[in-house]
Amino acid sequence: MAQIEIPRAFFDSLSSLLGDEMDAFRAAMLGAPDQAFRLNPLKPCEAAGAFAGESVPWETTGYYVRENTRPGLSLLQAAGAYYIQDASAMAAVAALDHRPGEVILDLCAAPGGKSTQIAGRLMGEGFLLANEIVPSRAKLLSSALERFGAGNCAVTNASPEDFSELEGVFDRVLVDAPCSGEGMFRKNPEAIGEWSVEHTRACAVRQRAILDAAAPLVRRGGVLAYSTCTFNEGENEGVINAFLSAHPEYMPEEFALDGVGKSVNGCLRLWPHRVRGEGHFVCRLRRQGDEPRREAPSFSPDREAAKWEKELKSVCSKDFREGVLVKSGEYIELVHPLCPDLGDIKCVRRGVQLARLAPGRLEPAHQLAMCLTPGDALRAARLDAQAAVKYMKGETIARSGEPGWTLVTYEGLPLGWGKQTGDMLKNHLPKGLRGAFNC
Repeated sequence: MAQIEIPRAFFDSLSSLLGDEMDAFRAAMLGAPDQAFRLNPLKPCEAAGAFAGESVPWETTGYYVRENTRPGLSLLQAAGAYYIQDASAMAAVAALDHRPGEVILDLCAAPGGKSTQIAGRLMGEGFLLANEIVPSRAKLLSSALERFGAGNCAVTNASPEDFSELEGVFDRVLVDAPCSGEGMFRKNPEAIGEWSVEHTRACAVRQRAILDAAAPLVRRGGVLAYSTCTFNEGENEGVINAFLSAHPEYMPEEFALDGVGKSVNGCLRLWPHRVRGEGHFVCRLRRQGDEPRREAPSFSPDREAAKWEKELKSVCSKDFREGVLVKSGEYIELVHPLCPDLGDIKCVRRGVQLARLAPGRLEPAHQLAMCLTPGDALRAARLDAQAAVKYMKGETIARSGEPGWTLVTYEGLPLGWGKQTGDMLKNHLPKGLRGAFNC
Protein backbone atom coordinates (compact mmCIF):
# COMPACT_ATOMS: atom_id res chain seq x y z
CA MET A 1 0.00 0.00 0.00
CA ALA A 2 1.39 3.40 -1.00
CA GLN A 3 1.95 5.90 1.79
CA ILE A 4 -0.89 8.42 1.93
CA GLU A 5 -0.41 12.05 2.90
CA ILE A 6 -2.96 13.41 5.37
CA PRO A 7 -3.05 17.16 6.15
CA ARG A 8 -1.56 18.15 9.48
CA ALA A 9 -4.64 20.32 10.04
CA PHE A 10 -6.74 17.15 10.15
CA PHE A 11 -4.69 15.64 12.97
CA ASP A 12 -4.58 18.99 14.78
CA SER A 13 -8.39 19.19 14.67
CA LEU A 14 -8.62 15.94 16.66
CA SER A 15 -5.91 16.58 19.24
CA SER A 16 -8.35 17.63 21.97
CA LEU A 17 -10.40 14.47 21.46
CA LEU A 18 -7.53 11.99 21.39
CA GLY A 19 -4.89 13.49 23.70
CA ASP A 20 -2.10 10.98 24.27
CA GLU A 21 -3.74 8.52 21.84
CA MET A 22 -2.87 10.77 18.91
CA ASP A 23 0.30 8.87 17.96
CA ALA A 24 -1.58 5.56 17.88
CA PHE A 25 -4.36 7.12 15.82
CA ARG A 26 -1.89 8.66 13.37
CA ALA A 27 -0.15 5.29 12.92
CA ALA A 28 -3.49 3.57 12.30
CA MET A 29 -4.56 6.16 9.73
CA LEU A 30 -1.33 5.60 7.80
CA GLY A 31 -1.60 1.81 7.96
CA ALA A 32 -3.38 -0.73 5.78
CA PRO A 33 -7.16 -1.07 6.20
CA ASP A 34 -8.87 -4.30 7.30
CA GLN A 35 -11.39 -5.82 4.91
CA ALA A 36 -14.65 -7.26 6.17
CA PHE A 37 -17.98 -8.56 4.90
CA ARG A 38 -21.40 -9.69 6.12
CA LEU A 39 -22.99 -13.01 5.32
CA ASN A 40 -26.54 -12.74 3.99
CA PRO A 41 -28.98 -14.47 6.38
CA LEU A 42 -31.61 -14.38 3.62
CA LYS A 43 -29.38 -16.59 1.47
CA PRO A 44 -27.50 -19.06 3.68
CA CYS A 45 -24.52 -20.46 1.77
CA GLU A 46 -21.96 -22.77 3.31
CA ALA A 47 -19.41 -22.03 0.57
CA ALA A 48 -19.27 -18.35 1.58
CA GLY A 49 -17.68 -19.37 4.88
CA ALA A 50 -14.42 -19.97 3.00
CA PHE A 51 -13.79 -16.21 3.11
CA ALA A 52 -14.55 -15.79 6.82
CA GLY A 53 -11.77 -14.99 9.24
CA GLU A 54 -12.37 -13.55 12.71
CA SER A 55 -15.87 -12.44 13.65
CA VAL A 56 -16.79 -8.76 13.85
CA PRO A 57 -17.79 -8.47 17.54
CA TRP A 58 -20.67 -6.03 17.08
CA GLU A 59 -22.35 -7.75 14.10
CA THR A 60 -23.41 -11.39 14.26
CA THR A 61 -23.15 -11.86 10.48
CA GLY A 62 -19.91 -9.88 10.12
CA TYR A 63 -16.44 -11.32 9.49
CA TYR A 64 -13.02 -10.02 8.63
CA VAL A 65 -11.81 -11.38 5.31
CA ARG A 66 -9.61 -14.42 5.70
CA GLU A 67 -6.02 -13.84 4.62
CA ASN A 68 -5.21 -14.65 0.99
CA THR A 69 -8.86 -14.80 -0.09
CA ARG A 70 -10.67 -12.41 -2.44
CA PRO A 71 -14.45 -12.45 -1.92
CA GLY A 72 -14.90 -9.57 -4.36
CA LEU A 73 -13.93 -11.86 -7.23
CA SER A 74 -16.31 -14.68 -6.35
CA LEU A 75 -19.51 -15.76 -8.06
CA LEU A 76 -20.99 -15.88 -4.57
CA GLN A 77 -20.92 -12.09 -4.39
CA ALA A 78 -22.89 -11.90 -7.65
CA ALA A 79 -25.39 -14.32 -6.13
CA GLY A 80 -25.83 -12.17 -3.02
CA ALA A 81 -24.30 -14.57 -0.50
CA TYR A 82 -22.60 -11.66 1.29
CA TYR A 83 -21.99 -7.91 1.20
CA ILE A 84 -18.47 -6.49 1.43
CA GLN A 85 -18.51 -3.67 4.00
CA ASP A 86 -16.14 -1.98 6.41
CA ALA A 87 -16.55 -3.51 9.86
CA SER A 88 -17.00 -0.20 11.67
CA ALA A 89 -19.77 0.79 9.25
CA MET A 90 -21.76 -2.18 10.57
CA ALA A 91 -22.06 -0.44 13.96
CA ALA A 92 -24.82 1.98 12.91
CA VAL A 93 -27.40 -0.75 12.24
CA ALA A 94 -26.27 -2.58 15.39
CA ALA A 95 -27.10 0.61 17.31
CA LEU A 96 -30.42 1.01 15.47
CA ASP A 97 -31.28 -2.36 17.06
CA HIS A 98 -34.45 -2.95 15.06
CA ARG A 99 -36.65 -6.01 15.26
CA PRO A 100 -38.40 -8.23 12.68
CA GLY A 101 -41.88 -6.87 12.00
CA GLU A 102 -40.93 -3.20 12.33
CA VAL A 103 -41.15 -0.53 9.62
CA ILE A 104 -37.77 1.09 9.00
CA LEU A 105 -36.58 4.09 6.99
CA ASP A 106 -32.95 4.32 5.85
CA LEU A 107 -32.95 7.94 4.75
CA CYS A 108 -29.46 8.29 3.19
CA ALA A 109 -29.00 4.72 2.08
CA ALA A 110 -26.66 4.42 -0.93
CA PRO A 111 -24.68 2.45 -1.84
CA GLY A 112 -26.67 -0.07 0.24
CA GLY A 113 -24.45 -1.56 2.93
CA LYS A 114 -26.61 -0.52 5.84
CA SER A 115 -29.87 -1.16 3.96
CA THR A 116 -28.87 -4.75 3.21
CA GLN A 117 -27.84 -5.12 6.85
CA ILE A 118 -31.26 -3.85 7.96
CA ALA A 119 -33.01 -6.18 5.51
CA GLY A 120 -31.00 -9.13 6.76
CA ARG A 121 -32.00 -8.45 10.36
CA LEU A 122 -35.67 -8.10 9.39
CA MET A 123 -35.55 -11.65 7.98
CA GLY A 124 -38.50 -10.96 5.70
CA GLU A 125 -40.74 -9.72 8.55
CA GLY A 126 -41.47 -6.00 8.49
CA PHE A 127 -40.63 -3.42 5.85
CA LEU A 128 -37.70 -1.24 4.79
CA LEU A 129 -37.94 1.99 2.83
CA ALA A 130 -34.46 2.83 1.51
CA ASN A 131 -33.89 6.31 0.09
CA GLU A 132 -31.11 8.06 -1.78
CA ILE A 133 -31.25 11.61 -3.12
CA VAL A 134 -28.72 11.16 -5.97
CA PRO A 135 -30.35 9.30 -8.91
CA SER A 136 -27.27 7.31 -9.98
CA ARG A 137 -26.60 6.22 -6.40
CA ALA A 138 -30.28 5.31 -5.92
CA LYS A 139 -29.88 2.80 -8.76
CA LEU A 140 -26.82 1.31 -7.04
CA LEU A 141 -28.85 1.05 -3.84
CA SER A 142 -31.67 -0.76 -5.63
CA SER A 143 -29.18 -3.16 -7.25
CA ALA A 144 -27.62 -3.99 -3.87
CA LEU A 145 -31.01 -4.84 -2.34
CA GLU A 146 -31.94 -6.80 -5.47
CA ARG A 147 -28.78 -8.91 -5.25
CA PHE A 148 -29.38 -9.45 -1.53
CA GLY A 149 -32.82 -10.89 -2.26
CA ALA A 150 -34.66 -8.36 -0.07
CA GLY A 151 -38.31 -8.53 -1.09
CA ASN A 152 -39.82 -6.51 1.77
CA CYS A 153 -38.47 -3.14 0.68
CA ALA A 154 -38.97 -0.16 -1.59
CA VAL A 155 -36.36 2.25 -2.94
CA THR A 156 -36.98 5.96 -3.41
CA ASN A 157 -34.98 8.80 -4.96
CA ALA A 158 -36.07 11.83 -2.96
CA SER A 159 -35.02 14.66 -0.67
CA PRO A 160 -35.56 14.11 3.08
CA GLU A 161 -38.15 16.90 3.05
CA ASP A 162 -40.25 14.94 0.54
CA PHE A 163 -41.30 12.47 3.25
CA SER A 164 -43.24 15.02 5.33
CA GLU A 165 -46.57 13.25 4.67
CA LEU A 166 -45.24 10.11 6.40
CA GLU A 167 -45.12 11.57 9.91
CA GLY A 168 -45.09 8.86 12.61
CA VAL A 169 -45.11 6.01 10.06
CA PHE A 170 -41.74 4.48 11.01
CA ASP A 171 -40.67 2.54 14.10
CA ARG A 172 -37.04 3.45 13.49
CA VAL A 173 -35.19 5.79 11.16
CA LEU A 174 -31.50 5.65 10.29
CA VAL A 175 -29.70 8.78 9.10
CA ASP A 176 -26.26 7.71 7.88
CA ALA A 177 -25.51 11.27 6.92
CA PRO A 178 -23.34 12.48 4.04
CA CYS A 179 -20.17 13.69 5.70
CA SER A 180 -16.57 14.80 5.14
CA GLY A 181 -15.50 11.16 5.11
CA GLU A 182 -12.49 11.36 7.40
CA GLY A 183 -12.90 7.68 8.17
CA MET A 184 -12.45 6.87 4.48
CA PHE A 185 -8.98 8.36 4.07
CA ARG A 186 -7.24 4.97 4.10
CA LYS A 187 -9.61 3.37 1.60
CA ASN A 188 -10.30 6.41 -0.58
CA PRO A 189 -7.35 8.83 -0.71
CA GLU A 190 -9.40 11.14 -2.97
CA ALA A 191 -11.37 12.08 0.14
CA ILE A 192 -8.21 13.66 1.53
CA GLY A 193 -8.08 16.18 -1.31
CA GLU A 194 -11.67 17.25 -0.60
CA TRP A 195 -11.08 17.74 3.13
CA SER A 196 -10.92 21.14 4.82
CA VAL A 197 -12.23 22.63 8.04
CA GLU A 198 -14.66 24.69 5.96
CA HIS A 199 -15.95 21.53 4.28
CA THR A 200 -16.65 19.88 7.63
CA ARG A 201 -18.66 22.93 8.69
CA ALA A 202 -20.71 22.84 5.48
CA CYS A 203 -21.40 19.15 6.05
CA ALA A 204 -22.66 19.87 9.56
CA VAL A 205 -25.20 22.37 8.21
CA ARG A 206 -26.54 19.79 5.78
CA GLN A 207 -26.59 17.08 8.45
CA ARG A 208 -28.69 19.21 10.79
CA ALA A 209 -31.21 19.83 8.01
CA ILE A 210 -31.51 16.09 7.28
CA LEU A 211 -32.07 15.29 10.96
CA ASP A 212 -34.71 18.02 11.23
CA ALA A 213 -36.58 16.42 8.32
CA ALA A 214 -36.25 12.95 9.86
CA ALA A 215 -37.49 13.91 13.34
CA PRO A 216 -41.28 13.80 12.74
CA LEU A 217 -41.10 10.57 10.73
CA VAL A 218 -40.38 8.45 13.82
CA ARG A 219 -43.39 7.33 15.84
CA ARG A 220 -43.52 8.37 19.49
CA GLY A 221 -41.50 5.79 21.38
CA GLY A 222 -39.45 5.00 18.28
CA VAL A 223 -35.72 5.34 17.60
CA LEU A 224 -33.74 7.75 15.46
CA ALA A 225 -30.14 6.66 14.84
CA TYR A 226 -27.52 9.01 13.41
CA SER A 227 -24.15 7.99 12.05
CA THR A 228 -21.19 9.32 10.08
CA CYS A 229 -17.88 7.92 8.88
CA THR A 230 -16.04 10.99 10.11
CA PHE A 231 -14.27 11.95 13.35
CA ASN A 232 -14.60 15.67 14.05
CA GLU A 233 -16.95 16.88 16.79
CA GLY A 234 -18.68 19.44 14.57
CA GLU A 235 -20.30 16.78 12.38
CA ASN A 236 -20.98 14.45 15.28
CA GLU A 237 -21.66 15.67 18.84
CA GLY A 238 -22.14 19.22 17.53
CA VAL A 239 -24.91 18.13 15.16
CA ILE A 240 -26.57 16.02 17.87
CA ASN A 241 -26.48 18.82 20.44
CA ALA A 242 -28.06 21.24 17.96
CA PHE A 243 -30.74 18.68 17.11
CA LEU A 244 -31.62 18.03 20.76
CA SER A 245 -31.93 21.77 21.42
CA ALA A 246 -34.38 22.08 18.53
CA HIS A 247 -36.26 18.84 19.28
CA PRO A 248 -36.91 18.40 23.02
CA GLU A 249 -39.15 15.44 22.22
CA TYR A 250 -35.97 13.39 21.69
CA MET A 251 -33.61 12.09 24.34
CA PRO A 252 -30.27 10.28 24.02
CA GLU A 253 -30.51 6.57 24.75
CA GLU A 254 -27.51 4.69 26.09
CA PHE A 255 -26.41 1.46 24.45
CA ALA A 256 -23.33 -0.71 24.19
CA LEU A 257 -21.69 -2.67 21.38
CA ASP A 258 -19.58 -5.76 21.93
CA GLY A 259 -15.95 -5.05 21.22
CA VAL A 260 -16.48 -1.27 21.28
CA GLY A 261 -17.92 -0.30 24.65
CA LYS A 262 -20.67 1.84 26.12
CA SER A 263 -22.09 5.04 24.71
CA VAL A 264 -21.82 8.43 26.42
CA ASN A 265 -24.95 10.58 26.13
CA GLY A 266 -26.16 8.16 23.47
CA CYS A 267 -23.00 8.61 21.37
CA LEU A 268 -20.36 6.02 20.57
CA ARG A 269 -17.17 6.33 18.54
CA LEU A 270 -15.21 3.66 16.74
CA TRP A 271 -11.58 4.68 16.29
CA PRO A 272 -9.29 2.81 13.87
CA HIS A 273 -6.55 2.48 16.51
CA ARG A 274 -8.99 0.84 18.94
CA VAL A 275 -10.98 -1.48 16.66
CA ARG A 276 -10.38 -3.16 13.32
CA GLY A 277 -12.22 -0.77 11.05
CA GLU A 278 -12.02 2.61 9.38
CA GLY A 279 -13.88 4.45 12.12
CA HIS A 280 -17.46 5.55 12.69
CA PHE A 281 -19.67 7.71 14.89
CA VAL A 282 -23.08 6.47 16.04
CA CYS A 283 -25.79 8.07 18.16
CA ARG A 284 -29.12 6.60 19.28
CA LEU A 285 -32.03 8.88 20.17
CA ARG A 286 -35.47 7.91 21.48
CA ARG A 287 -38.58 9.95 20.69
CA GLN A 288 -40.50 10.38 23.92
CA GLY A 289 -43.98 8.92 24.35
CA ASP A 290 -45.47 5.61 23.37
CA GLU A 291 -47.72 5.37 20.34
CA PRO A 292 -48.07 2.73 17.62
CA ARG A 293 -46.83 3.76 14.21
CA ARG A 294 -49.37 5.59 12.12
CA GLU A 295 -51.08 3.42 9.53
CA ALA A 296 -50.55 5.29 6.27
CA PRO A 297 -52.71 4.56 3.21
CA SER A 298 -51.37 1.58 1.25
CA PHE A 299 -51.40 0.68 -2.43
CA SER A 300 -54.48 -0.82 -4.08
CA PRO A 301 -54.11 -3.91 -6.30
CA ASP A 302 -54.43 -3.51 -10.05
CA ARG A 303 -57.59 -4.88 -11.64
CA GLU A 304 -55.56 -7.34 -13.72
CA ALA A 305 -53.69 -8.71 -10.68
CA ALA A 306 -55.45 -12.10 -10.72
CA LYS A 307 -54.57 -12.62 -14.38
CA TRP A 308 -50.89 -11.80 -13.77
CA GLU A 309 -50.74 -14.10 -10.75
CA LYS A 310 -52.04 -17.00 -12.82
CA GLU A 311 -49.42 -16.42 -15.51
CA LEU A 312 -46.61 -16.11 -12.96
CA LYS A 313 -47.55 -19.51 -11.54
CA SER A 314 -46.19 -21.01 -14.76
CA VAL A 315 -42.73 -19.84 -13.66
CA CYS A 316 -42.61 -20.32 -9.90
CA SER A 317 -44.68 -21.48 -6.94
CA LYS A 318 -44.25 -18.32 -4.86
CA ASP A 319 -47.40 -17.07 -3.13
CA PHE A 320 -48.03 -13.59 -4.56
CA ARG A 321 -51.01 -13.02 -2.25
CA GLU A 322 -48.54 -11.91 0.45
CA GLY A 323 -48.44 -8.46 -1.16
CA VAL A 324 -50.21 -6.17 -3.60
CA LEU A 325 -49.75 -6.61 -7.36
CA VAL A 326 -49.48 -3.27 -9.18
CA LYS A 327 -48.35 -2.08 -12.60
CA SER A 328 -45.32 0.21 -12.72
CA GLY A 329 -44.39 1.26 -16.23
CA GLU A 330 -43.76 -1.94 -18.19
CA TYR A 331 -43.29 -4.02 -15.02
CA ILE A 332 -45.58 -5.85 -12.59
CA GLU A 333 -44.46 -5.23 -9.01
CA LEU A 334 -45.30 -7.02 -5.77
CA VAL A 335 -45.64 -4.30 -3.15
CA HIS A 336 -45.30 -5.26 0.51
CA PRO A 337 -48.50 -4.72 2.55
CA LEU A 338 -46.61 -2.49 5.01
CA CYS A 339 -45.38 -0.17 2.25
CA PRO A 340 -47.18 3.18 2.57
CA ASP A 341 -48.65 4.85 -0.48
CA LEU A 342 -45.70 7.03 -1.47
CA GLY A 343 -47.77 9.54 -3.43
CA ASP A 344 -45.58 11.87 -5.47
CA ILE A 345 -42.30 10.61 -3.97
CA LYS A 346 -40.07 9.45 -6.81
CA CYS A 347 -39.64 5.67 -6.66
CA VAL A 348 -36.95 3.49 -8.13
CA ARG A 349 -38.97 0.47 -7.05
CA ARG A 350 -42.06 0.20 -4.83
CA GLY A 351 -41.60 -3.51 -4.36
CA VAL A 352 -40.20 -6.50 -6.22
CA GLN A 353 -40.38 -6.42 -10.01
CA LEU A 354 -41.99 -9.75 -10.88
CA ALA A 355 -42.31 -9.56 -14.64
CA ARG A 356 -42.08 -7.34 -17.67
CA LEU A 357 -45.19 -6.88 -19.77
CA ALA A 358 -44.16 -7.93 -23.27
CA PRO A 359 -46.66 -8.09 -26.16
CA GLY A 360 -48.96 -11.01 -25.41
CA ARG A 361 -46.89 -12.46 -22.56
CA LEU A 362 -45.08 -11.89 -19.28
CA GLU A 363 -41.31 -12.20 -19.01
CA PRO A 364 -40.11 -12.95 -15.46
CA ALA A 365 -37.96 -10.15 -14.03
CA HIS A 366 -34.45 -10.40 -12.61
CA GLN A 367 -35.59 -9.05 -9.23
CA LEU A 368 -38.00 -11.96 -8.91
CA ALA A 369 -35.20 -14.42 -9.66
CA MET A 370 -32.98 -12.96 -6.93
CA CYS A 371 -35.76 -13.39 -4.34
CA LEU A 372 -36.34 -17.07 -5.12
CA THR A 373 -34.81 -20.33 -3.98
CA PRO A 374 -34.32 -23.24 -6.39
CA GLY A 375 -37.31 -24.89 -4.72
CA ASP A 376 -39.55 -21.92 -5.60
CA ALA A 377 -38.90 -22.23 -9.33
CA LEU A 378 -40.72 -24.77 -11.46
CA ARG A 379 -37.49 -25.27 -13.43
CA ALA A 380 -33.94 -24.69 -12.17
CA ALA A 381 -30.51 -25.08 -13.77
CA ARG A 382 -27.84 -25.84 -11.20
CA LEU A 383 -24.57 -24.71 -12.78
CA ASP A 384 -21.01 -25.54 -11.78
CA ALA A 385 -18.45 -22.75 -11.46
CA GLN A 386 -17.28 -22.92 -15.08
CA ALA A 387 -20.81 -22.73 -16.50
CA ALA A 388 -21.83 -20.05 -14.00
CA VAL A 389 -18.95 -17.82 -15.11
CA LYS A 390 -20.10 -18.20 -18.71
CA TYR A 391 -23.65 -17.31 -17.67
CA MET A 392 -22.45 -14.16 -15.86
CA LYS A 393 -20.65 -13.13 -19.05
CA GLY A 394 -23.91 -13.38 -20.99
CA GLU A 395 -23.17 -16.63 -22.82
CA THR A 396 -25.64 -19.35 -23.77
CA ILE A 397 -25.26 -22.59 -21.82
CA ALA A 398 -25.36 -26.01 -23.47
CA ARG A 399 -27.60 -28.30 -21.37
CA SER A 400 -30.73 -30.39 -21.68
CA GLY A 401 -33.87 -29.77 -19.68
CA GLU A 402 -37.59 -29.08 -19.69
CA PRO A 403 -38.39 -26.17 -22.02
CA GLY A 404 -39.39 -22.82 -20.54
CA TRP A 405 -38.21 -20.16 -18.14
CA THR A 406 -35.53 -21.58 -15.86
CA LEU A 407 -33.95 -20.21 -12.69
CA VAL A 408 -30.16 -20.29 -13.06
CA THR A 409 -28.37 -21.10 -9.78
CA TYR A 410 -24.90 -21.57 -8.38
CA GLU A 411 -24.22 -23.15 -4.97
CA GLY A 412 -27.97 -23.12 -4.32
CA LEU A 413 -28.28 -19.35 -4.94
CA PRO A 414 -30.02 -17.63 -7.86
CA LEU A 415 -28.05 -15.80 -10.54
CA GLY A 416 -30.94 -14.91 -12.86
CA TRP A 417 -33.18 -16.34 -15.59
CA GLY A 418 -32.50 -18.47 -18.62
CA LYS A 419 -34.92 -19.91 -21.15
CA GLN A 420 -34.48 -23.56 -22.03
CA THR A 421 -34.93 -24.22 -25.76
CA GLY A 422 -33.90 -27.64 -27.01
CA ASP A 423 -30.41 -28.40 -25.75
CA MET A 424 -29.54 -24.76 -25.05
CA LEU A 425 -30.24 -22.47 -22.10
CA LYS A 426 -30.58 -18.99 -23.56
CA ASN A 427 -29.18 -16.23 -21.38
CA HIS A 428 -31.62 -13.66 -19.96
CA LEU A 429 -29.29 -11.99 -17.46
CA PRO A 430 -29.82 -8.20 -17.81
CA LYS A 431 -27.20 -6.75 -20.13
CA GLY A 432 -26.05 -4.27 -17.50
CA LEU A 433 -25.02 -7.15 -15.20
CA ARG A 434 -23.11 -9.15 -17.80
CA GLY A 435 -19.41 -9.05 -17.05
CA ALA A 436 -20.04 -6.84 -13.98
CA PHE A 437 -18.33 -9.37 -11.71
CA ASN A 438 -14.79 -10.42 -12.62
CA CYS A 439 -15.33 -13.93 -11.35
